[in-house]
Amino acid sequence: MRRFVIGVTVAAVMTSAAVAQAPKKSFLWAIKPPGAPAVYLMGSLHALTPDYYPLSATVERAFADTKVLIEEVDIDELTNPTAAMALVGKAMLTDGRTLDQLIDADLYKTVIERAEKAGLPAVAVQRMKPWMAAVSLTAPALKAAGFNSNLGVDQYFFNKARTAKMERRALETVAYQFDRLDQMPPAVQESMLKSVIADIDTQIDNVKVIADSWASGDTATIEKLLLGALVESPDLYQRLLVERNRNWVEPVETCLKEKSACFVVVGAAHLVGPDSLVALLRKKGYTVEQQ
Repeated sequence: MRRFVIGVTVAAVMTSAAVAQAPKKSFLWAIKPPGAPAVYLMGSLHALTPDYYPLSATVERAFADTKVLIEEVDIDELTNPTAAMALVGKAMLTDGRTLDQLIDADLYKTVIERAEKAGLPAVAVQRMKPWMAAVSLTAPALKAAGFNSNLGVDQYFFNKARTAKMERRALETVAYQFDRLDQMPPAVQESMLKSVIADIDTQIDNVKVIADSWASGDTATIEKLLLGALVESPDLYQRLLVERNRNWVEPVETCLKEKSACFVVVGAAHLVGPDSLVALLRKKGYTVEQQ
């Protein structure tokens, strides 16, 4: 089960081969208030292959019409070496305990087997908290399957905005994203790790379906594959998805009130389902239409 929807920091899932025909829809929504600039919500896959570029003309036109890029986090913060080291410190066990003391013995054995297969030193994995072990095992599997975070949608628009000297804002800090996982109870972390170990191969196999569905604007399939398993864990669903979606309503409304032409890029999972950012904005009376 893929239980990670946290943007740039934790886990990227998504990519594959090119779609044969141009999609009828994009994974893009627009709020178009009368007499004011549109605000766009773009669903991101945090890793892709070159096959999915260029993006659709609809998406590129929407971005060209905006003046402010808003993403989950500031990617400059993410790539800052000092900040990165501090964040990694949060993910490691520093009190003398090791991973084998925190999780079931059989699960630990499987984790080490997976780690060695992925080229991760067992001594490093042993110092990780359970949630970090889950993330660390997912990343090499995605990379081996050809997925590149440098080709992620959020990275793509970040690069374009920086080149154009466009105003950039962040919905949250990288530290906050890490805390969403780091503050989970130990039992929930172990359950998450167990789920990742059990389902990682299936999820890697599903990546092409996810990417093709994203490229064609197929919200039903994205909801099924990205949210289907997550909702089975209410704590994770609330912590990683619902709480953050609720926090993001206000920054979107700020764009509308300021009449700022904003282009908001968040993980695709945040724009589908009954608790999505799209659904929350519609409940507040906004007309939010897929493009």
